[in-house]
Amino acid sequence: MMTPRYRLPLLFPLAVGLGTLSSLPARAEPFHGRYGVTLLGLPLGQASLDGDVAGQTYKISINAKLTGIASLVSSSRGAAVASGAYLRGLIIPSAYANTSANSRETRTVRVAMSGGSVKGVDVSPPIDPSPERVPLTDAHTRNIVDPLSAMIMPVTGSEPVLGPAACNRTIPVYDGFTRFDVSLTYSGLQNVKAKGYAGPVVVCAVRYTPIAGHRNRKPVQFMAQNKDIEVWLAPVGTNRVVVPFKIAMATMIGPLTIEAEEFSAAAKTAP
Repeated sequence: MMTPRYRLPLLFPLAVGLGTLSSLPARAEPFHGRYGVTLLGLPLGQASLDGDVAGQTYKISINAKLTGIASLVSSSRGAAVASGAYLRGLIIPSAYANTSANSRETRTVRVAMSGGSVKGVDVSPPIDPSPERVPLTDAHTRNIVDPLSAMIMPVTGSEPVLGPAACNRTIPVYDGFTRFDVSLTYSGLQNVKAKGYAGPVVVCAVRYTPIAGHRNRKPVQFMAQNKDIEVWLAPVGTNRVVVPFKIAMATMIGPLTIEAEEFSAAAKTAP
């Protein structure tokens, strides 16, 4: 996910979703993606995304690092994991952890959640307090999803999985110290091909809206005004779930693209 500071560990926060009915047989929906990251058309890094939606629970993890020439300049890398419940049309996160590191510092963020609200946060080392930050209140940590859980995007109702229903929504995201909205609107369909998947994906236009915890500096202002962001979503299994296949956005440096080089998903009856 990418925040206004363009951190690699998260591809991009996406959606909230639909659960399976408890009366149906539990079906595991594992998925895997390996993504190449380019900036200005030049290789910047790689990321892997792995997840599983099984019955009434889900889990998801991501790993990312700079590669090639970029790795000679910075040793940035990161990893994140999240898990929770998958019930009655909602993804309900319970735990999220994110570790990011470069040559100067390693920071770990842990968030415990229940019923869509944050119950505990640990950021180590702590974020330096600053009067420039927009105040973050308890109200900002309710009815939220973490950035990684938000990447699982079930499609509600009976509309086509690859259609407007996959996009048209606003997702409230909390990452441990900032609160922001990600709004998606339907743009159309595309056909893609990667190892493990060839077929249609749904294209969504994306807007980022900072809410609290951020500082109103140029990168945040740029992203808030950025109209050149889109995400392409591919289907996973049979539970009407889509996840990111490609993300493209303008940055202050130039165009950034995160695109699957390998993408696979399979459904199987859980034991």
